[in-house]
Amino acid sequence: MQAINPATELPLKNYPDHSDAQLLEAIVQAHQAYQDWKYVSFDERAKHMKRAAEVLRAEKDAFAKIMTEEMGKPLKDSEAEVEKCAWVCEYYAEHAAEFLKDEIIPTDAAKSYVSYRPLGIVLAIMPWNYPFWQVFRFAAPGLMAGNAAILKHAPNVPGCAEAIESVFKKAGFPKYLFTNLFITNEQTSKVIEHRHVKAVTLTGSTRAGKSVAAQAGALLKKCVLELGGSDPYIVLEDADLDLAVRTTVASRLKNNGQSCISAKRFIVPESIKEDFEQKLIVEMKSYTMGDPLAEETDLGPLVGKKYREQLADQVKRSIDAGAKCILGGEVPDMTGYYYPPTILTNVKKGMPAYEEELFGPVASVITVKDEAEALAVANDTSYGLGGAIFSKDEARAEQLAATRLEAGSCFVNAMVQSDPRLPFGGINESGFGRELSHHGIKEFVNAKTVYVK
Repeated sequence: MQAINPATELPLKNYPDHSDAQLLEAIVQAHQAYQDWKYVSFDERAKHMKRAAEVLRAEKDAFAKIMTEEMGKPLKDSEAEVEKCAWVCEYYAEHAAEFLKDEIIPTDAAKSYVSYRPLGIVLAIMPWNYPFWQVFRFAAPGLMAGNAAILKHAPNVPGCAEAIESVFKKAGFPKYLFTNLFITNEQTSKVIEHRHVKAVTLTGSTRAGKSVAAQAGALLKKCVLELGGSDPYIVLEDADLDLAVRTTVASRLKNNGQSCISAKRFIVPESIKEDFEQKLIVEMKSYTMGDPLAEETDLGPLVGKKYREQLADQVKRSIDAGAKCILGGEVPDMTGYYYPPTILTNVKKGMPAYEEELFGPVASVITVKDEAEALAVANDTSYGLGGAIFSKDEARAEQLAATRLEAGSCFVNAMVQSDPRLPFGGINESGFGRELSHHGIKEFVNAKTVYVK
């Protein structure tokens, strides 16, 4: 496998693929490591997980540089991602024992309770856009629960995959408990089929999620899927427009616009449309696009040429269907897979900018008559990952977010983001299952009933 630096379009280091024989041997070794690890105390597991956090912080600069070179996010964002990974390691080191303690349930027995026990090897199929975070948000709770892990990372971030494996080795985890494999999609199917592999977690496209879910389901293996999203951000008439614009733009351009939970559909009433759009133009123009290794850069390139071509095609088809481009919309004449901050207005149902996930720095502004139509448009999607509502009437906005907005995470006057303390995941074509919080660590355990008469 070989990554291409999206800022320079030049190849990076080569990584040898694993053969089928190596793959099978890795599974056997992971299973053997699990046989001992499942009986290790939470205190002992926590020592290693806290050490993992220390390794991440000690090597933050090196890890961040690998991320930026392989997928193009600004270096400061890569550094923040490494820090967030350290946080999730510490969080589960501190709370796993509490989350998975026996749950006493009074019955007619002398004693009855639920005991949470690990399942075995969990296969993690991970994407390139948050190449460290999305692995650690699975691995920290998974290993603390007593499971083993095999990582099949995206092929364009092999250096990140290798670096993540090194963190667990340096933290003193048992050999083979966390194993990275450089394998193809066809080989991944063989991993899922193996009898020692008990579950699968995938973060990626809806198409990939459906494929993995079909195979796992046929084998009666548990899976958790965090898939695409087309998050609606509703700006009500009484919203603080400056706050709404700052927040929605920060969300839309975060990670070079390549985030499942970024603001994608900007839903605004006709009465504030003009003011909102003018402020939106000013805010998006304020972001500096350029070399992601430079300190002043806010927006780097898209991860690859094909992704930029796809985004440009979605924008073109939307404009051809009647959308109006008021900022950006043209591929720049420069080295690197850059795409500028772009705003599409007059977006209507049926257009790619309305129906599809646009994975890049493109804002789709959808105008509505009132609050009722805003909510109808927000929920008019095959996805359901996140959403946000902006209003000075916080109580009203909270009520709408809690009861009317249909998504896995609904925020008020803030951008949708993941937090180790809160469950994270979607509904509909955004997937199922939850990661993070006590909900996430319980996804890959056996909730075993113990009954003593």
